[in-house]
Amino acid sequence: MESLNDAIADARVRYVSANPLSLAADKSAERYMPGGNTRSVLHYDPFPLTMVAGEGAELVDLDGHRYVDFVGEYSAGLFGHSDEIIKAAVHKALDTGIVMGAPTKYERELAALLCARFPSMQQIRFCNSGTEANLMALTTARIVTGHEKVLVFNGSYHGGVIKFPNGNSKHNVPFDFVVAEYNDTDGTAGLIRQLGDELAAVIVEPILGAGGNIPGSREFLGMLRETTREVGALLIFDEVKTARLGASGIQGSMGISPDLTSLGKIIGGGLPTGAFGGSAVYMAHYNPKLKGGWNHAGTFNNNVCSMAAGSAAMGEIYTQKRAVEFFDWCEAFRHSLNKMFVDKAVPMYCNGMGSIFAIHFSDKPTRKKTDISAGCLALRPLLHMELLLEGVLICGRGDFFLSLPMTDAHLSTARLALEKFIDRNKELILEVLEV
Repeated sequence: MESLNDAIADARVRYVSANPLSLAADKSAERYMPGGNTRSVLHYDPFPLTMVAGEGAELVDLDGHRYVDFVGEYSAGLFGHSDEIIKAAVHKALDTGIVMGAPTKYERELAALLCARFPSMQQIRFCNSGTEANLMALTTARIVTGHEKVLVFNGSYHGGVIKFPNGNSKHNVPFDFVVAEYNDTDGTAGLIRQLGDELAAVIVEPILGAGGNIPGSREFLGMLRETTREVGALLIFDEVKTARLGASGIQGSMGISPDLTSLGKIIGGGLPTGAFGGSAVYMAHYNPKLKGGWNHAGTFNNNVCSMAAGSAAMGEIYTQKRAVEFFDWCEAFRHSLNKMFVDKAVPMYCNGMGSIFAIHFSDKPTRKKTDISAGCLALRPLLHMELLLEGVLICGRGDFFLSLPMTDAHLSTARLALEKFIDRNKELILEVLEV
C-alpha cells in the first residue's frame, strides 16, 4: 500500500496548492463548527472545497474553479442549481406569504401528484426530511402491529439516526433493530420467519445507497414482500433516493407494492422536505377528523417554499415520461463506462442503476456490502482526489448522481477524466487489488 499512499499524498499536495482560499475558509470555520463542518458526509481530507455559485449542472468554488457536479446533493440535486420553473414557483410562494400556519394549495397539489405517481401511496403526510419520513414510517409500523423489532440491512442508511454502516450505530434511535445481509434472499427469509410475530417492519432501500449503490435483486425484494405478509409485518420501501428512477421508482418498475413508502430528496425540487405514506387503512390513523387520530406535528411540514417547488418539479418538470427518458439516457452512460473499463482491462465497475451509481474497483457487479474489498475502499480517496483535480465533482465514496441539466458534453468530461485516471494509475490499481 506504500505506493498507493504516495499517490494519494501527491494528489493532495496538488489539491492544496490549487485551493488556498478553500483551505483558509475551512480553517476559519473550525472556530465555530467542529471541524469547520455541519454535515459529516461532506468532509474529506485534506479539506472540502467551499462552493460559492451553481448554475445548471456546474459549480464554482472559492478559488474560481468550475466543476461538473456529480455529487448532485447526494441525489437531491436532480434539478440542478438554477431551474427557472422552480425559481419562479418559489418566488411566487414568497410573494404570497411564507409562514401561513394553515393548509395551502401547494401541499395538496404535491400530495395529489405523488399519490398518482406511486399507487401504493394512497395517502401521504409531509415532513421535513427523509430521516423524518423514515422515523414516521417505522413508528407507524410499530404502533399498527403492536410489535417492536425492525429488520434492517447491513450498509443501509435511512437517515442520520437510522444508519447501519457496519451493523447498528451508537447514534441510532433506540429501536429494537435486527441487522440482516442485503440481497441474501434465503438467509433473510429465514430470519423474518424466525422473528415471526415479534417483527413490526422490514425497511429496505431498493438500492443500497451509502453501502455502495447496490441494487436489490427482484428475487430479494419480492421475497421481502411475500414473507412480511406471511408473518404480519409491514414492508417499508425507503425510496428517498430511488424515487427518481423511472416513472414510479423501483416499486413501479418491479411491480412490488410496499405497505409504506418514504420519500424525500427530489420531491421538494431541491428544497428540504420528506413524505411518508401508504395504504389508506394505515394512514387513516393520522386523520385529525377521526376520534383518537394520532398527532403528527412539525412546524415546517407544509412550508410553502418546499411545497411550491415540489409541485413545480414533480408536476411540470420531472413528469413520468421525462423520468423514463432520463433513466434510459443515464443507464446508457453507465453501460458505456463499464464498456470502457473492460476495453482498458482495468477492474472497475459502475454499480447502481440509471442516474445513481458508484464506481467500485472490481471487474463485476457488487451484490452485497461484504463483497466490497479492502483494496476498493483504499483506492477511493485517490479516485476522488484525481477527479476533483480534473474538474469532476464526485462523492468521496465514489458515488455519481446525474442531474437533468447535464448534457452529453458533461458526461464526456467525466469519461475523459476517468480515462486519464486509469491511464495514470492502472498498474497501481492492479497492484493494490493483487490482480
